[in-house]
Amino acid sequence: MKLRTYKKEDSANICSWIKDENSLYQWSANRIGKFPITDNDLNENYAPMIKGNRFIPLSAVDDKGNLVGHLYIRYPYENDDSIVRFGFVIIDPLLRGCGNGKKMLQLAINYAKNTLHASKITLGVFSNNNARYCYESVGFQSIGKTEIYKMPIGEWECIEMELVIE
Repeated sequence: MKLRTYKKEDSANICSWIKDENSLYQWSANRIGKFPITDNDLNENYAPMIKGNRFIPLSAVDDKGNLVGHLYIRYPYENDDSIVRFGFVIIDPLLRGCGNGKKMLQLAINYAKNTLHASKITLGVFSNNNARYCYESVGFQSIGKTEIYKMPIGEWECIEMELVIE
């Protein structure tokens, strides 16, 4: 597996992995805001952020170049490049439970450390999302901060996590 720059053509595959509203909101909070999502919804969501140069969408591909996962890295603070934030982390549902999420996260952590020279990575995960255990397996820890998000399908607790890079 390797990470490469996200391509607009990736959107159709990534959007096809979102099979129900629960999955949509666990993955994107309410940032896309409609279900079902269509092929171009992700591109439309990303377009204004890509222009700002503080947003880096990445796709994970296997040895044959097949798309297997996706995430973005962004700088959450305008004047601080030492902290980055992961978001929209997703693995093809057919490839989950085999270590692919962990491998993609490890690649993204290395990218944040070696290419972006970040010293801390943050992310938020809903308490009803099993991805939390994957994040913990690569070293993310809850910082004890939670927030309640009102989703169209209920209120969810979001756990703030971080990984300090040494």
